[in-house]
Amino acid sequence: MAMQRRELMLAAVAALPWAAQAQTQAWPTKPIRLIVPFPPGGTTDVVTRLVAAELTKALGQSVVVDNKPGAGTVLGVDLAAKSPPDGHTLVTVANSFCVNQTLVKNLPYDGLRDLRPVGLMGMSEHVLATHPGSGLKTVADLIAAAKKQPGKLSYASFGAGTSAHIAGAMLEAQAGIEMIHVPYKGQAPALNDLIGGQVTVMFGNWPEFRQHVQSGKLVALGMATAKRSPLAPQIATLTEQGLPIESNSWNGILTRSGTPDAVVHRLNAEINKALQAPTVVQAFQEGGIVSLAGNPERFAAFIRSETDKYAQVIRKAGITAES
Repeated sequence: MAMQRRELMLAAVAALPWAAQAQTQAWPTKPIRLIVPFPPGGTTDVVTRLVAAELTKALGQSVVVDNKPGAGTVLGVDLAAKSPPDGHTLVTVANSFCVNQTLVKNLPYDGLRDLRPVGLMGMSEHVLATHPGSGLKTVADLIAAAKKQPGKLSYASFGAGTSAHIAGAMLEAQAGIEMIHVPYKGQAPALNDLIGGQVTVMFGNWPEFRQHVQSGKLVALGMATAKRSPLAPQIATLTEQGLPIESNSWNGILTRSGTPDAVVHRLNAEINKALQAPTVVQAFQEGGIVSLAGNPERFAAFIRSETDKYAQVIRKAGITAES
């Protein structure tokens, strides 16, 4: 009897790879819904659509992008968190996914428990910029002006709790200055007011700021990168100017926790292939987007690190969803 049990166990173990392979071959069995919790047209939406087009070719099923903005991305992410764990519903997330873990009270899902990382896609580096009318040329100029007029200068953001807001809070803390935070509903209106001189400075995505810096409509005070960006090597980093601030806007794809390993790893492999497709590579180069191909484990570690980083800044600065 013991020998029979042992033989049955060995047979079961031997069958696992075949079962996983069969599961992968059977997936996908229907169109895949890829939720984007942002309005159409932004960098995250553009990157998602580029990758979705390549996934459609590779998987033999349509990957349908479904924009579901609302509640600071909570609405769209929650839909994915409550979907069946079969790999047919995915969601694109960005920095806000990690921020919301600390910022949003009574979050309807647990981002680290209910959703599973599949793969990173791209990242846009942040630049700290001002308008020519401010008279500021360097970070030192900004700090001196802010100390001379405490609480008078302002910084814009994409909204309360966004990466641009948190980067501004880090700037205040590290420089020992106080500015007025002006949240907007997205980067576009904030950028328009920065160019128009309604706000003093702003952290924003280099791809969208690049043309305005090059045309002279904006003045770049520094890149929020660890070292000089190959996309803007002429601009000094904030670290070089005494403020070790790193800020960017990244995006990646998650699925519901419980989705089979074989499906997650197949998806990850296809996302990485998509990032190497000529049309995607060209679009990233033209748009100033950095590819972040990697495995699910790397993405999971990145999410944990980002969540911890933002939690520390949010708590120290007393940032709330309304601030």
